[in-house]
Amino acid sequence: MSALSPFQFPLIAILRGIAPDDALAHVGALAEAGYDAIEIPLNSPRWETSIGAAAQAFGQRCWIGGGTVLKIADVDTLADLGARFIVTPNTRPPVIRHAVARGLQVVAGFATATEAFDALDAGAQMLKLFPAATYGPGHLRALRAVLPATVPLFVVGGVSTDTLGGYLAAGALGAGIGGELYRPGQALAQTRAQAAAFRQAYLDHA
Repeated sequence: MSALSPFQFPLIAILRGIAPDDALAHVGALAEAGYDAIEIPLNSPRWETSIGAAAQAFGQRCWIGGGTVLKIADVDTLADLGARFIVTPNTRPPVIRHAVARGLQVVAGFATATEAFDALDAGAQMLKLFPAATYGPGHLRALRAVLPATVPLFVVGGVSTDTLGGYLAAGALGAGIGGELYRPGQALAQTRAQAAAFRQAYLDHA
């Protein structure tokens, strides 16, 4: 059985550092480009405002989530704002368990087999190898051999249009695209162009 994800298009768009004044325009551009999983990390300015507005405006069309989630209190805030998933940079079982209890999907960050299975035991529905560029496709391929085939596995951290295909071939379902997609203050046209390039890179492999 192949891995299943709630996201129709398995590239998570990460708008790290985006400001509330820019959030809706860039989220809208990504939605138009076919991205239905959009993450705003919690180390972005006034993230509560951006995520709340995005969830209200696009929550019926896209999965709006929070990233770099480290605290249980932030899970509660995200759930109350209407976020539907969280992404963690590490394996923190109490945070994972609480998010699942609040009805959120969890993309749990991991680097080792131990961390991956701890995240799954805590209830994480998806896994995120981070930082992917540090470990590479070979590390992913070895992990994929022991992880349940049904678990969606994403790669995040330094993934480019040139390297995406190698990770997909090694067993990743998809990727989280951060700095290669968006940098704070960039023009909307740049976000559109980068989103289109990554979408094409995925489709070329698929």
